[in-house]
Amino acid sequence: MNARQPARDRLGAASGARTAAPLRAHRGRVRAALQVLRGRVVPLPRAFGGRVVPLLWMLGGRVVPAPRARSERAVPPLVRRLVAIDAAGTASLLLWVRRRRHGVPPDAVAVPYVAAQFGLLVTFAVLTAVELVGIELLLRALGVPAAVRVPLLVLDGYGVLAVLGILAGCVTRPHVVTAGEVRIRYAGLFDLRIPRHLVLRARRIRRYDERGMVRVAGGELSVAVAAQTNVELTLREPVPVTRPLGRRAEAHTVRLFADDPAAALAALAAHPAASS
Repeated sequence: MNARQPARDRLGAASGARTAAPLRAHRGRVRAALQVLRGRVVPLPRAFGGRVVPLLWMLGGRVVPAPRARSERAVPPLVRRLVAIDAAGTASLLLWVRRRRHGVPPDAVAVPYVAAQFGLLVTFAVLTAVELVGIELLLRALGVPAAVRVPLLVLDGYGVLAVLGILAGCVTRPHVVTAGEVRIRYAGLFDLRIPRHLVLRARRIRRYDERGMVRVAGGELSVAVAAQTNVELTLREPVPVTRPLGRRAEAHTVRLFADDPAAALAALAAHPAASS
């Protein structure tokens, strides 16, 4: 009887440990949620068991990355990519307010591309904001409870900020030409660095039939604005391309849009590796 007692004690302790583990995990998630709502910093994988909610920062919390290895195991790649896009949009808004640009060294030539879509993006942001106010007033008039109104208000508010983030990204993150590279960007959604020695030829084109914002087909990359591109780069060899949501491809030809294609070609022609 006494000999069996330690075994039973060990079994009981193991069972208690198995029961306590989920409880500790649950308490950890609850503490993470409370810290976010109180405006404290919470590592991404810790918040809600690694499930990232893009609107957390709108609730007053600041979400920061945890150590890379843990983060990659806990958070799916697509979610990490979406969080990075949101972070770039927020940073772009701050840069826009401060009238600064991202990633443009003093000796570089910035190639803006926002003019063709500025009015459209502003109009879309205004309409989204008007929709936000209109829906809120309508739901209040119908007596819809706050439990339904508040999530819709938060989602609509996030939509307005997302549009403004893209607009700010297009303004503050232009294409960049330096002595060492050509950097092709679209807001915080796309960023491709091409070494200058790989640019064989640059020429002016006029295309109004581009499909999608960033598209790779047949080894040709198009980074379009309002379905338009007006500068084409032919490369000496294919370069790896990461699409906005993380899919990878290779491209030997790059088409992009520039507000002033002549200035873009002049900057490219300033280096012997590229000629118009």
